[in-house]
Amino acid sequence: MSFRAKPIPGQLLLDDTVPLTAAIEASQNLQSHTEYIIRVQRGVSSENSWQVRPFIKNYYTSGFPSLWRKRTIHSPNSTSTKCVCVFVFVPQVIRRYSDFDVLNNSLMVCGVSLPLPPKKLIGNMDREFIAERQRGLQAYLDAVTQHPLLCAALPVKKFLDPNNYSANYTEIALQQVSMFFRSDPKWVVMEPLRDLGWRIRKKYFLVKNKEQVKERYLLSWVDLGPDKFLSDKDLQSTMKLLTSLSSPYVCPLLFSSTSESTALLIRPFSEAGSLRDHICKVKPRENYLKKYGNPKKSQPLELSEIKLYGRQILEGLRLLHDGGLFYGHLQASNVMLEQGVCRLTDVENGMLGVPSALRPAVTHFRKINTIESMDVFCFGHLLYEITYGRPPDNVPVDNYPDIPYTAVVSVLQSILSTEACKSGMPTVSQLIQTPLFSDVPLPHSEKAQIRVPSRLKEALRAAKERVEKRLQEEQKMLHQHKRLTRAQSHHGSEEERKRRKILARKKCKQSTCENDDDVSVRNNNNSGSGASSPPTCPSSPTPPPTTGLFVCLPCPAV
Repeated sequence: MSFRAKPIPGQLLLDDTVPLTAAIEASQNLQSHTEYIIRVQRGVSSENSWQVRPFIKNYYTSGFPSLWRKRTIHSPNSTSTKCVCVFVFVPQVIRRYSDFDVLNNSLMVCGVSLPLPPKKLIGNMDREFIAERQRGLQAYLDAVTQHPLLCAALPVKKFLDPNNYSANYTEIALQQVSMFFRSDPKWVVMEPLRDLGWRIRKKYFLVKNKEQVKERYLLSWVDLGPDKFLSDKDLQSTMKLLTSLSSPYVCPLLFSSTSESTALLIRPFSEAGSLRDHICKVKPRENYLKKYGNPKKSQPLELSEIKLYGRQILEGLRLLHDGGLFYGHLQASNVMLEQGVCRLTDVENGMLGVPSALRPAVTHFRKINTIESMDVFCFGHLLYEITYGRPPDNVPVDNYPDIPYTAVVSVLQSILSTEACKSGMPTVSQLIQTPLFSDVPLPHSEKAQIRVPSRLKEALRAAKERVEKRLQEEQKMLHQHKRLTRAQSHHGSEEERKRRKILARKKCKQSTCENDDDVSVRNNNNSGSGASSPPTCPSSPTPPPTTGLFVCLPCPAV
């Protein structure tokens, strides 16, 4: 959704965290090159893969080919049937090899080796070569869409879905920020911080206050997300509450302004960077793909730092939960580290409706269905990262590399293990009481509180429930999709086909034996059983068995 666009009431905004899958279905040779037709699907719902639109002459959407089909239309008001031409819109993307090459060049900054097939100048139109290259390009797309960072990158989204990601978000945000500052001249934009974060619809700028020239501040401009369920009035009240929040473990929000579709936020700029910058040993202002794609100098933290930082983060989560503010966005990039104190940042994301970065992972576990449990799951993800110097490759995690911190592994198992993901997450208070964090001395011992008006607290509770309901619906849909996929895979397996053949043979033999038995029984009944069988006339029906004499009546004359 663009920055200027006004959301339609009842419309669900686009969720950029839903993964895109791509499959090369065919290829076509033109005069001097080959084009590959890619089918793109968002999530697991088939509704996000095919769209049907009425016939429109010369209709064409940039990046998406138009396909003609003849369909039989049944009128709901009559029994007549008409065969008409309709326009079937299939979300297919036609790309050349050169387009793949441009995409790969834009992703090289991350330092990850991707399996793009090499170029070939001679014989690149041969049928066998095209089939081999198509398989190689499919492997490349799988590697990109399954990478935790690359799958959310703007070049990848634009390559697979140009209809929704063709806008220049940085330029649009700069225009909107400049227009806003016309009414508030004390703020001055110094420079845009391009690609500072992974979110496509969130842009950052370095700004200063004319009254405090030496200070630097971070301005973020973000689109409201699909989980925005607060009314405009309640959202403004919540943002005003966050600007007045004072806690040693929550990064202060200095200024905020919201509209029907966007929000502008200003907070202090930390030259020390985030907790992830500290782990990866990188500069805070660098491109996030370059910083986190394949860090070469990342190092885990010492046990004393793990205990201190973990306890401070848990205290920040407890403060938000006790105040009724829902978060769900805990990750190492959203924790600012200043002079040995960890502060949660972007605490407004939940109220703005922005989906969590770990939402795709959470949707796989139906027991993680509340914001509090999601925060605990994110904390386990973060604890693994600061312990091993990198985030986990997959969750659940049951095997841990050898480290001397048994207390850390115990907490990780209570959150990230298969049993924990199936049975449910511990609470924040329970984590604070574990031996790993219970004896940590805090530099700021005073207990802060968030005073929320009762009416606003009720609105926050209702919005939180709607966020959780949408999550639970997606978890149910994904669970059903997994069951169907497993059933189809099992039904089509070689072992299952052999089992069905053996079972069919057994049934066939059993049916043959039963038929033979039935024929034998009928023959026995017809042939009788010797002297005990009553005499009957061949042309007369067999009388029912009775006591007394059996008389054979004469046959009628013909």
